[in-house]
Amino acid sequence: MSERFGHYQSEIYLSGYGGTTPAFTTDLTRLEAVAERVLEPGPFAYVAGGAGSGATSRANREAFDRWALVPRMLTDATERELATTVLGETLPAPVVLAPVGVQSIVHPEAERATAKAAAGLGLPMVMSTASSTSIEDVAAVSGPGPRWFQLYWPNDPDVCGSILARARAAGFSVLVVTLDTWSLGWRPCDLDNGYLPFLKGEGTAVPFTDPVFRSRLESAPDEDLAMAVLRWISMITGTDRDWDALPFLREHWDGPIVLKGIQHVDDARRAADAGVDGIVVSNHGGRQVDGAVASLDMLPEIATAVGDRLDVLFDSGVRTGADVVKALALGAKAVLVGRPYVYGLALGGEDGVRHVLRSLLADLDLTLGLSGHRSVAELGPEVLVRR
Repeated sequence: MSERFGHYQSEIYLSGYGGTTPAFTTDLTRLEAVAERVLEPGPFAYVAGGAGSGATSRANREAFDRWALVPRMLTDATERELATTVLGETLPAPVVLAPVGVQSIVHPEAERATAKAAAGLGLPMVMSTASSTSIEDVAAVSGPGPRWFQLYWPNDPDVCGSILARARAAGFSVLVVTLDTWSLGWRPCDLDNGYLPFLKGEGTAVPFTDPVFRSRLESAPDEDLAMAVLRWISMITGTDRDWDALPFLREHWDGPIVLKGIQHVDDARRAADAGVDGIVVSNHGGRQVDGAVASLDMLPEIATAVGDRLDVLFDSGVRTGADVVKALALGAKAVLVGRPYVYGLALGGEDGVRHVLRSLLADLDLTLGLSGHRSVAELGPEVLVRR
């Protein structure tokens, strides 16, 4: 039984009895403030910031507060089961590590630390195309752990095909294609710092280790970094595709394909009609469009419309176990969590990521049971009321 996740609470209390307390908070809503104390202004703003006024980021959190759990009693919830099946894979809990690029700006171990922590818990890490670590190196430290690959779609089809082939060969099972970031949103938090880590070669390990991309350069990246960076940035920004481009992905990927960034129910229907295996209802954590709708507000309608045709996943604003329960009750098969584990990485490397994930899983486990449910499969809209 995955009720074991809740044992982290007992582990912490027993350590406290012996005089040892957690290295940093178990309240994942406070992690941002704690991480700000240890990170330089540029990296912190890059992780924490949103588009424009930050209205979309705020809306994501406010949307969770508009729903309340209605606990039930005497439901025999002593033992609980968090395991679920997503995109054909059995996961120990409905939690996935969202793709976050350039992790080297918060910790030198970067994606290696994150991948180790995720693999140790059996949770999929979605590796970003903007990773500071190569595809092969992330796979090596993941071992037998589940791993998915996120694609920022290069406008050079041969480079794209090469990257996808490498990911598949390295054991990445699911392809997550980000649709909402074909150009950077207006982010004053980064603009005011003049901070874009890619310009210094951060977050470019995937293309810089790709033979086809390197063949497009006159000089190797270590000989002419500026030209390599500019070539890559021009390759993954500035091109908005249409639905007719999706068959290319199926030609180059023989596993499940997920479209990330869906916010409108009609786009969800088009994704289902196109034959993709899943979608992520997401606004990129509020980083792309200021004033956009909260992802959670769109989840119920989208899940009702297409949940019987593909797997509906959710991200944007998840911080607590109750958040996970609410998203599952509103139709998500699993949630993706992003910023919290990155703050954990900044505060404690691999151990920090593990602490954040174990805290979230323990909170989820205990909230599930104390609200009267024995498994995540029991969750539906009836467990919530609108405030």
